[in-house]
Amino acid sequence: MEPRPEAGSSGPNWRTPAEVDEYRTTPDYAATRRFLDRLAAAFPGQVRIETFGRTSEGRPIDLVVVSDDGIFDPAAIHAAGRPILLVQNAIHAGEMDGKDACLALLRDLLSGKHGAEPLGKVVWAFIPIYNVDGHERRSPYQRINQNGPALAGWRANGANLNLNRDYLKADAPETRAFLRMFHRWLPDFFVDNHVTDGADFQYDVTFRIDAGPDVHPPTAAWAREVAVPELTRHLEASGHCPFPDTIFLKDDSDPSQGLAYFENPPRFSTGQMILENRPGLLVELHMLKPYRTRVAGNYELLRALLGLLNREAETLIALNRGADRAAEELGGGPGSAGPVPLVVAGTGQTTPIRFRGVEFVREPSEVSGGVRIRYGSKPWEATVPMETGVRIETSVTPPVAYLIPTPWTSVIEVLETHGVPLLRLTSPWSGRVERYRCTGMRWPERPFEGRHPILRGGAVEREFGRFGRCEPVVETVAFPAGSVVVPLQHRLAKVIVHWLEPAAPDSALRWGFFDAIFEQKEDGEAYVLESLAREMTASDPGLLAEFNARLGDDPEFAASPRERLQFFYRRSPWGRANQVGVYPVARLTTWEGLPLP
Repeated sequence: MEPRPEAGSSGPNWRTPAEVDEYRTTPDYAATRRFLDRLAAAFPGQVRIETFGRTSEGRPIDLVVVSDDGIFDPAAIHAAGRPILLVQNAIHAGEMDGKDACLALLRDLLSGKHGAEPLGKVVWAFIPIYNVDGHERRSPYQRINQNGPALAGWRANGANLNLNRDYLKADAPETRAFLRMFHRWLPDFFVDNHVTDGADFQYDVTFRIDAGPDVHPPTAAWAREVAVPELTRHLEASGHCPFPDTIFLKDDSDPSQGLAYFENPPRFSTGQMILENRPGLLVELHMLKPYRTRVAGNYELLRALLGLLNREAETLIALNRGADRAAEELGGGPGSAGPVPLVVAGTGQTTPIRFRGVEFVREPSEVSGGVRIRYGSKPWEATVPMETGVRIETSVTPPVAYLIPTPWTSVIEVLETHGVPLLRLTSPWSGRVERYRCTGMRWPERPFEGRHPILRGGAVEREFGRFGRCEPVVETVAFPAGSVVVPLQHRLAKVIVHWLEPAAPDSALRWGFFDAIFEQKEDGEAYVLESLAREMTASDPGLLAEFNARLGDDPEFAASPRERLQFFYRRSPWGRANQVGVYPVARLTTWEGLPLP
């Protein structure tokens, strides 16, 4: 067996690949795995490496698990009241700083550099490289706005999907593998390591733990009052310049205008953690800082977090159990646990902060025709407004359960991928249910993450589509045998609600899983509809008044002969039979009478 690394020193043979090359480079998958295998062989009772999935190109995705006492069974770890920390690296594979930080921290913990007991109660699991396909697509021409290393990976996976837009819809094999692994281990705290894009500033480590009104209130309070202050103090004491939030300028060309609120829907990793009832830490190292500095900042943040979770183990586990219980109570019927937040947005309310930026000049650009910002090298500090007001913009009162007809297999498969318990009708059933009728949807011309979604949120909303209206209607509907009943009495109730409520920011409807309901499959010839329109208005003066009002209010409608005729067709018995825009998923107020096993 190879000699172990000496306590307090990496030793000449135990330097990480990045350290060997003085942080000019970062190791590829094979070199990363060789270093990890050496550590696992030197500490077989404390380190285990497992492959939990395959990428779209067939590469293995690894998970490294570190446990002081050699217990690697998730059920036994949870039963012992020990917290599990999961750290994810290189989801954007040009941002691999967290990988090299984890390699160095793992070696130092095992060698005793930070004390004889590396983790204490905490079991640390980390994904060295999540987007392995993107990581292996190495080039000096990937991250144009990043200061090293020499070769960086590609942002997307092998199918050119951004995995950090895929957490709820789960299109990619990497995402599906992650969700299976996540629910097997069910970590108590999650970290996603990134490197910024955007502005220049003095901060080398920025990080955020969600603590808004969509987070379990006791967990949010703990994040604000305990976790964020302690991590900030440790980073400052270790010589770094931290900012405890994400930095998004209101105006990319003018830092003096201040910082905007960052929405975090569940297409993102830490947005998904809100639905999983777990604290999520988003790390953003500053792209223009030297690679060595960035890795060191990530290292110190993770080291501080391990210490925090060890000291706060009982509190953290109790918070997570409370959040799970609160989610389980969401499906008790109207008024049982209050509405579920779907969209959390900034109010425009700001707080003045002292911002540690970098000197800049704004000037007209003869290239872009807009305003150019040029950053200098000297510090620039100013008091700027930061948007801190937050409100629940959209919410919904959940039903007792949802009922999905059998044809919508892809929607059902996503729920199965998330580990949601499902039941199936044993025979056909008909009953009074609540569904939505949706109108006014508009789709983008170009794709986003392989689809044509109707999304919301900042630039995405401005660039992609427009969400219309989904109005609830109560009617008698027949469902075939095998239709899926989705109960909400489960810790994943918020995942279910966000996937099946059309107005949620990453719902199945918004991502295009229900596009077919907006296609009209039967129609009438214009000469037939001309006669039908006259018959309908002759028998219904109110309909004629509605038509004339629409002509006056909607110039686009008034200019379209087809839409004018469709106005009448859609209101006729033939048009209503088309069921265009009728959302097929039902909201149930009771389980009684359902033919279930």
